[in-house]
Amino acid sequence: MKKIITSVGLAALAAAALAPVSAYAEDSSLAFNVGVVSDYRYRGISQTRLKPALQGGVDFSYGGFYVGAWASTIKWIKDAGASKGSVELDIYGGYKGAIAEGLGYDVGVLTYQYLGNKLGDVAGFANANTTEVYGAMTFGPATAKLSYALTDTFGNIDSEGSYYFDLSAGFDVGGGFMLTPHVGYQKIENGNLYSYADYSLTISKDIVPGLTASLAAVATNTRKVGGVSAYANLVNGKDLGRNGVVLGLKYAF
Repeated sequence: MKKIITSVGLAALAAAALAPVSAYAEDSSLAFNVGVVSDYRYRGISQTRLKPALQGGVDFSYGGFYVGAWASTIKWIKDAGASKGSVELDIYGGYKGAIAEGLGYDVGVLTYQYLGNKLGDVAGFANANTTEVYGAMTFGPATAKLSYALTDTFGNIDSEGSYYFDLSAGFDVGGGFMLTPHVGYQKIENGNLYSYADYSLTISKDIVPGLTASLAAVATNTRKVGGVSAYANLVNGKDLGRNGVVLGLKYAF
């Protein structure tokens, strides 16, 4: 399933890139982005040992349909003892639409590919590659989203059926600033020790057209055993889900 979805996503991106502009209606778009963050936090957990990451992506949309790819440097797979796995590549596709004025929906599939990763060769881990389907509803500034894993989830053995539910909103607070509160819950099937909630509050502002700066406060309630977090880094023992602040800079074009 993971290989099929990945191939479909790549084929769609390739077709979008190669087809002549005249093949698309005026409601199509192709966009790119590059950025850097002081710590790559995903669902509240640091993917980079609390260190900076380089990131970038591409998105194509046609009407309500969209496909895209996004990549980031990571550290957690090699820190877990795998010989390879320093890049995360996300490939996704879906459809967005409106049910009524102010009420929208978004459904799709997303596969996380950790290129060349050997995490499955490490005792106690499954392969890191993960595929999820998702559905979201948006009402005004608020969005509720559920993501459901079709595979083992981020290296957790026998974790197919795990899910992540999150609520977020975006508020224009004036002066060009956007405020985005978020709360989420990650349920790991057959792995209650690794289930947790995460919280964040992000403020962002466009510095110049296309260039956005952000500042986020992030927290989780990851469980501890003997005083040690379930998400402690195996290299230096730091809690990857500890409270922190993340600075970001992204340029979209």
